[in-house]
Amino acid sequence: MTENKLDVLALREQLVAPNGPYLALDVVETTGSTNADLLGAAAEGAADRTVLIAEQQTAGRGRRSRTWASPAGSGVYLSVLVRPTTVPPGRLGTLSMVAGLALIHAARETAGVDAVLKWPNDLLVGTDRAKAAGILSEVGPGQATVVGVGLNVTALPPGAEPGPGGLPVGSFTDAGATVTDRNEIAASFLRAFAEMEAAWRLSDGDIVRSGVITGYREACGTIGQRVRAELPDGTALTGVAVDVDADGQLLIKLDDGTPKAVSAGDVVHLKAD
Repeated sequence: MTENKLDVLALREQLVAPNGPYLALDVVETTGSTNADLLGAAAEGAADRTVLIAEQQTAGRGRRSRTWASPAGSGVYLSVLVRPTTVPPGRLGTLSMVAGLALIHAARETAGVDAVLKWPNDLLVGTDRAKAAGILSEVGPGQATVVGVGLNVTALPPGAEPGPGGLPVGSFTDAGATVTDRNEIAASFLRAFAEMEAAWRLSDGDIVRSGVITGYREACGTIGQRVRAELPDGTALTGVAVDVDADGQLLIKLDDGTPKAVSAGDVVHLKAD
């Protein structure tokens, strides 16, 4: 089995009960969106901790209906369905932070890549802090939540669309990864996500009690940066990102000194004046 092909039997052996934390794991050659597929499966009663991985996505998507390039054999495109029924609905969005920490684990510990998180849902790698991964968390029926990850392992073809603010597109390979086997990277992410999600769930989604906020602050490259926050209503705020609070909001000290908590939007890291 080459590193350019996902091995569903090996992944199941490592990750699916009784040997692992998941109840089901499938790999498909191609699909529109693993998130869309699992949301549909959730409505039909799919089990808690179900994983779907695609070799290729034809309609991969990110936040705010953006597309996510998912060429065959070059990345890890997966979604996890969880049913955290004891977690208050208002805390479900912090699952993206859990996924972010699992990505940091896969990047740093498995692939040997210098990586940080950009609030709210991007993984930046290498000295140029290029975007190598994104996270999309969506809530379905009965609090079923699907957390999707698109991760570039090998370099994307020329012409890949940059992120907000012209954020360059990158990959683990571009950042000098010591491991580029997609099976290893997918398994590393999924193991870390399962462990962290279990602690998060046991703490009723409280990112302070679960320890998620501590890890996130350490990994967040946005804290301390001068930023522009582009809000969903079309307005923008400029200032210095000073922290992430107990609800997962980004705290910004605006240029006029006013503190502001941002719960949603695109954040652009600005170069120093």
